[in-house]
Amino acid sequence: MAKPGTDQARKAAWRLLQGVRDGRSLSDQAEGLAILSVSDQARAARLAATALRHRARAEAVIAAHVNRKPTPQVADVLILATVELLELKAAAHGVVDAAVTLTRSLGKRGQAAAGMVNAVLRKVSAHQDWDRMPPQRLPDWLRRPIAAQWGKDVAKAIEAAHQRPAPLDLTPKPAAEALPEAETLPTGSLRIAGPVQVSALPGFEAGAWWVQDAAAALPVRLLNPQKGQRIADLCAAPGGKTLQLAAAEAEVTAVDISAPRLKRLSQNLRRCGLTAEIVTADALNWRPKGGLDAILLDAPCSATGTIRRHPDLPFLRDGSGIADLVALQAQLIDHALDLLPAGGRMVYAVCSLLVDEGEEQIRAALTRHEGLQVLHPDLPGIDPAWITPEGGLRLRPDYWPERGGMDGFYLAHLQKPT
Repeated sequence: MAKPGTDQARKAAWRLLQGVRDGRSLSDQAEGLAILSVSDQARAARLAATALRHRARAEAVIAAHVNRKPTPQVADVLILATVELLELKAAAHGVVDAAVTLTRSLGKRGQAAAGMVNAVLRKVSAHQDWDRMPPQRLPDWLRRPIAAQWGKDVAKAIEAAHQRPAPLDLTPKPAAEALPEAETLPTGSLRIAGPVQVSALPGFEAGAWWVQDAAAALPVRLLNPQKGQRIADLCAAPGGKTLQLAAAEAEVTAVDISAPRLKRLSQNLRRCGLTAEIVTADALNWRPKGGLDAILLDAPCSATGTIRRHPDLPFLRDGSGIADLVALQAQLIDHALDLLPAGGRMVYAVCSLLVDEGEEQIRAALTRHEGLQVLHPDLPGIDPAWITPEGGLRLRPDYWPERGGMDGFYLAHLQKPT
């Protein structure tokens, strides 16, 4: 029989999947897990994320054993259990019993479906081809432009990368003590494989590091902030890049339109013993009180490069709104360049896999702004193949497969003419 805590985590994971069906992201639902123990919160989040990474495969296995399509509520019970059985290799007896119990708790329809759930999952537990099934496909609105830009093999490689849970990446403060659990990546980030409780790691309370994907740490490294430089971090929240700038002893102004997200940034600054001026404002309307030396513009984007960490995204987005994002990014680029003096530098970054938000965005900016230059990216650990023809840096989830991959990003280091 499954442990009570385990059943609570399963039910919470099921509720998370229901929330995604209703259009709510996993992160938006995180507060709903607070009633659980810390371990059950982590288990529920991990189980829901794993189910979303493998939902299409689970649905294909289940479909072979049902006569008619189950209700969404029952379907999510079956998906969770199938992923536990076939991906997580959990013991069949406990998983099936827990799934049947959960189904019975769903009211009259659940009571009627319990026998079917029991029979289907006993057949599913004998499935032999799970590991040979192809990874879950990207939605067409995203897969088409990726395949058009880099080919179908790259699209498949990105899908395979999305199927694997993302490791934990950390950015250490300068001179921070090494973490014995962590691998130091070629670009300087620390990486820990496998599930881990972040707050229990050495150095958390002392603020020796913060959580930040290795790819997300590169825009600031590309900007190369120096002590005393006046730098604006536009669209700053949740703040990993602000922390990097502050740790380099730059004079940082972090600007974001979201006060709640800036509150989280303030908390991380305090934990890490770092300082920055925080401004709640629309970056398009903000102007500094004094001059600036550089700007980091982490522009709003489709976030399609973060699916390995946010497997709910393909189920929440349909590709609409991309054109509006591209237009907003162009406005932000133009405004940011206007804030800089002659010779001022800016790094433009988006966590997107779409070239319209990256490579094409910068090509258009070079056309609009005479004399604007893209500075060659010269960073430790960078593969020359990642450098794009216009001089930007394209990062993809299928890079570093032997190390656990990275988020998809595009970044470019720009300099105004003198």
